[in-house]
Amino acid sequence: QGEGRVSASVSTLRVVGLFLAWVCIVTAIARPQWVGEPIELPNTGRDLMLSLDLSGSMQIRDMQVGNRTISRVEAVKAIASDFTERRVGDRVGLILFGSKAYVQAPLTFDTTTVTQFIREAQLGFAGEDTAIGDALGLAIKRLRDRPAASRVLILLTDGQDTASSVEPIEAAALAAQ
Repeated sequence: QGEGRVSASVSTLRVVGLFLAWVCIVTAIARPQWVGEPIELPNTGRDLMLSLDLSGSMQIRDMQVGNRTISRVEAVKAIASDFTERRVGDRVGLILFGSKAYVQAPLTFDTTTVTQFIREAQLGFAGEDTAIGDALGLAIKRLRDRPAASRVLILLTDGQDTASSVEPIEAAALAAQ
């Protein structure tokens, strides 16, 4: 029985080895090449981190746009997506929060993708409560290594903190430092 296991292991290693050899040969035949000079991305813009509240209270329909009443989240998504579409040369990131906060998009020059993430965000993704302090803390963590003059946090929320492990005032004081 021991010899059967050894021969099965050797057989598996041969198949894996042959597969890796095939991948290397195909890659070599494809002759991957670097075309053109590398493109430098601008580093002169700001680092903008948007924190978007997706808690249950954002479903309330009390925002007036023209003669139409829409939900708070619809209003915030429209404003935030318009804002990110107009960012040129800025790096934009996105934090979504409810009961918990998480990074949906790290800081990036790809504002088209961040705008799409904003438009696709749904209530309840992060829970029903509001963790403003946690969202602030996560944003501070993501922005702390960036130059102080370019760091910007935009917090889009309707509510009162109901779920943070860190008080929003403490997080704001930390951000000020």
